[in-house]
Amino acid sequence: MYDELIVEIRRTALQNAYEHEGKTQDKIVLAKILGTKPEYRTKAKEIIDLISKTVALVNQLTAEQQLDEIKEKFPEILSPKEKAEEREGLPPLSSAETGKVITRFPPEPNGYPHIGHAKAAIINSEYAKMYGGKCILRLDDTNPESERMEYHAAIKVGLDWLGVKFDIVKNTSDDMELIYQKGTELINIGKAYVCTCKREDISKNRKERISCRCSLNDIEKNNLGWKKMFEKFKPGEAIVRFRGDMKSDNAVMRDPVLFRIIDEKHYTLNDKYRIWPSYDFAVAIEDSSDGITHAFRSKEFELRKELIEAILESLNMRKPQQGFFSRLEFKGMPISKRILRPLIEEGKVSWYDDPRLPTLEALRRRGIRPEAIKKFILSLGMTKADTLAPFDALEAFNRKIVDVDSIRLFMVLKPKKLFVNNLPFSKVEIANHPTKDMGKREINIDENFYISGDDAEVIRVNSTIRLLGVGNVLITKIGANIEGEFVEGDSSDVAKIQWISEKDAHEIKILVPKQLFIEDEFNEDSLEELEALTEPQYLQLKEGKEIQFVRFGYCRKDSQAQAIFTHK
Repeated sequence: MYDELIVEIRRTALQNAYEHEGKTQDKIVLAKILGTKPEYRTKAKEIIDLISKTVALVNQLTAEQQLDEIKEKFPEILSPKEKAEEREGLPPLSSAETGKVITRFPPEPNGYPHIGHAKAAIINSEYAKMYGGKCILRLDDTNPESERMEYHAAIKVGLDWLGVKFDIVKNTSDDMELIYQKGTELINIGKAYVCTCKREDISKNRKERISCRCSLNDIEKNNLGWKKMFEKFKPGEAIVRFRGDMKSDNAVMRDPVLFRIIDEKHYTLNDKYRIWPSYDFAVAIEDSSDGITHAFRSKEFELRKELIEAILESLNMRKPQQGFFSRLEFKGMPISKRILRPLIEEGKVSWYDDPRLPTLEALRRRGIRPEAIKKFILSLGMTKADTLAPFDALEAFNRKIVDVDSIRLFMVLKPKKLFVNNLPFSKVEIANHPTKDMGKREINIDENFYISGDDAEVIRVNSTIRLLGVGNVLITKIGANIEGEFVEGDSSDVAKIQWISEKDAHEIKILVPKQLFIEDEFNEDSLEELEALTEPQYLQLKEGKEIQFVRFGYCRKDSQAQAIFTHK
């Protein structure tokens, strides 16, 4: 395997270097390997060193040497790509007819949307788009105990930000009368029954594969129990169960719940209904009645495929094709509400937009573009292999997008004063971007500068540094402050550093999000706060603007006094 892997890394590094003026980067090669070769994703740690060595060797070659090796060993890199290959990871659908494919995304409004929701929404919408079909957003609002309008709205906001478009938007609760009708039908054909056993007995019987006494009730008694659920029974006293197979190896099929009583008020329907369908029953009825042709979900629902098909067969209803893909999480960034809610309640993270989280609000605030999320998700394809992706795999896609639009600004940490004698001018003009025409900014200067404390530590008396955009400075004194003389001369072999003019320095705080969990433990150091100085031009930028602080990394302006680190 490793011989094949070595060749693939070399090919990827050469191709990326060829496409980017002779240079490539470790993280970019890693992201491409993991994106195109899913079998290597579980071995990311093992191949990082191999990638680093290969990248270093490739970067040592001249552009001509790189091209010669590509021509000799990997000529396919230079071949024109056919349009059919531009599917970005999604394989063709079986039995799909152009114009007739209908997919859906059915999130439950019981929490803030996260990267896992993004994957499901994008896969379903992209398949509909590929075949000129339709995609339905259906809010699965059938559990009033845990659902709120706040979450309903957050899902819509998140999907709008992602740019996912839907042809129809509806709620499962819109069809409650149809769902009741189908529940009654199952009772009347003997495929469902009302169970009044205690919860612990039901659980014990399912575990031991034993039918309860209620399963022996006749249709008349079940109809009476069904009526009492609407009028008399209290929550927990009765449920409707599907007559499945209590001996099945698939525990889902052991007479699962179809309806239960919930007396909590619904966030839009108030107390109009008190009998609510289970997720499985609602999905089965809705997918069939909505005309869904292809239903895609994450693979934890795969065992429910048998139940959904059994329900629809019993009702003689049309069955959609069901497809499954791996659940998507980032390493150290859990998506489970069971984990995230306590972090907020205990004050360990500020809110669902905390930049350490995998929620869509947090990713947006951190500076991750929706286009990058889409490209990243499509690069994963439809594999069912567990996807615990390193966050830098998404960063690689985002970097390519934000780089072209990010203004470059100077910023210094742990500032140290530098006094420059004989400075011949009082202003400088600096380009806002090294390659793209984004204009220039004028900075007023005098002899007083701040430079980074880390840079100050390595400079020595009689050494020369270059203040970017200003010129060379010969260091003459190092003490509480640093002094130097402005000098003319070649700058090719001197340290080039950023600076801030003392008289116009603007103080900001930079939040640096790090891995939220290490193994299963919350990382108390997962959010670093850096005190920094930057240019006054920062104040002129709109909130949300992306910036590359020179020699530091990409950030997003969060406010006039705060920026959030996105990635290197």
